[in-house]
Amino acid sequence: LHANISRCGISNVALTHFDGRVFGAALPEIFDAILLDAPCSGEGVVRKDPDALKNWSVESNLDIAATQRELIDSAFHALRPGGTLVYSTCTLNREENESVCLWLQETYPEAVEFLPLGDLFPEAERALTAEGFLHVFPQIYDCEGFFVARLRKTAAIPPLPAPGYKVGKFPFAPMKGREATQITQAANASGLQWGENLHLWQRDKEVWLFPAEIEALIGKVRFSRLGIKLAESHNKGYRWQHEAVIALADPHHANAFELSHQEAEEWYRGRDVYPQTAPSADDVLVTFQHQPIGLAKRIGSRLKNSYPRELVRDGKLFTGND
Repeated sequence: LHANISRCGISNVALTHFDGRVFGAALPEIFDAILLDAPCSGEGVVRKDPDALKNWSVESNLDIAATQRELIDSAFHALRPGGTLVYSTCTLNREENESVCLWLQETYPEAVEFLPLGDLFPEAERALTAEGFLHVFPQIYDCEGFFVARLRKTAAIPPLPAPGYKVGKFPFAPMKGREATQITQAANASGLQWGENLHLWQRDKEVWLFPAEIEALIGKVRFSRLGIKLAESHNKGYRWQHEAVIALADPHHANAFELSHQEAEEWYRGRDVYPQTAPSADDVLVTFQHQPIGLAKRIGSRLKNSYPRELVRDGKLFTGND
């Protein structure tokens, strides 16, 4: 997940490995929208994976449904009044689908409103239940089985007891004053810019940008990854990180250098690029189709590739009009 977030240049994100059942108690009525793609018995994937039924039993389904009720209860507590919760599974039985949603409505009758999904895609009404859920059976659309429900929280509900776990000491500190000004100016000179929605934080020689609105959650849950890593500091300045370049670089910066289709293929394969006309700057912001794809050092007539090894692609990269 982090590799995809880094590759796509997404900055307003936080990753956590916490059990989903703790969020309702830890972060009451915080979120505008929640997707609960719940663990399930997987009956909907049987047509492509017959082994999915090896451990199937009625007792197992009921145990899973109990966990799903705990998860949807937690999610509903974490949802703010007026917010939207989407509940989905890839299974077919009512116990893990309709019954879980109806249980939530029975538990909080004044706060749960089901929102119909009949217009979600063409002919969706063929899979619509009386409650407005989509219960997709393989024989209807010649597909795998799936269930999805959408509901709105219409009123506040009593909070859950405070969680008993310990988060531990947060290893980052806000970067302010002269240090913050210095790195901001250095970043701007390299074509990296950000707004007030991102704040500078530091851990040893690492400099990060955290989403301002997520700072209120620090100390309440444990994050495995937060925001984007901007740079690592060293004696001669800063080493800008690839994920920061993808998320923040200005493709119209003076040091931007546009690659051709063939040169971009070489870049994504992790190879150095030999452009017909070398750029004038030593530090180059590499772009393709006027989008930032990385930083490079000009060494003679070549651009030294800095594309992360874990993202290097082999085989055919572009087809058609990509």
